[in-house]
Amino acid sequence: MATTTTRQGDTWDILSKRLYGNEHYMEKLIEANLEHRKTVLFSYGTVINVPEIDIDTDETSANLPPWKRQ
Repeated sequence: MATTTTRQGDTWDILSKRLYGNEHYMEKLIEANLEHRKTVLFSYGTVINVPEIDIDTDETSANLPPWKRQ
């Protein structure tokens, strides 16, 4: 599993958007970093785990609004 280091002011949705291109994967990030699950606003330098996610699965597509499905 890869890791990343937070920037001052990062939040789970910001990290998800930066890492996966979509803020809807923040739950996966939280699940991989349970020790930080109560963190709302990160300070600089927190190392978090970044799980590999297949963002092109049918399950992901089913959760998208119709205008974003391919």
